[in-house]
Amino acid sequence: MLLRINPKLWQDLNAWAQDELHSLNGQIEYVLREAVRKRKKRNNSNSDT
Repeated sequence: MLLRINPKLWQDLNAWAQDELHSLNGQIEYVLREAVRKRKKRNNSNSDT
């Protein structure tokens, strides 16, 4: 799979990954997983109202 990403964002994600002792790929997966989880949670709370 190919992911095209802005070089500055890549640098920021890579630095974040290094700070947390993760691989860059692992960090990207974590960020995406959290974003999807938060979106699902937000959508579920909106449907409850």
